[in-house]
Amino acid sequence: MCLSVPGKVLEIMEEDGFKMGRVNFSGITKKICLQYIPDIQVGEYALVHVGFAIAKLDEKEAAKTLRLLGELEQLQDESKEESSS
Repeated sequence: MCLSVPGKVLEIMEEDGFKMGRVNFSGITKKICLQYIPDIQVGEYALVHVGFAIAKLDEKEAAKTLRLLGELEQLQDESKEESSS
């Protein structure tokens, strides 16, 4: 199973001929390769898989995805609590 996570592009730079960026994932900032979506701009959201931005998302879709991931995490935590009881 593959997981892609939305993040907000904070900064764009070039490194060794590749478009790179600093991307914020709910408070965690990582350097990400933006080469596959060359038209992305600072302030926009990217769907990121293993360090590569693979698609651009609008803010509404990014928020929806982050909310669903949070719900999955909460369900997983509840499941762990029930199994340890």
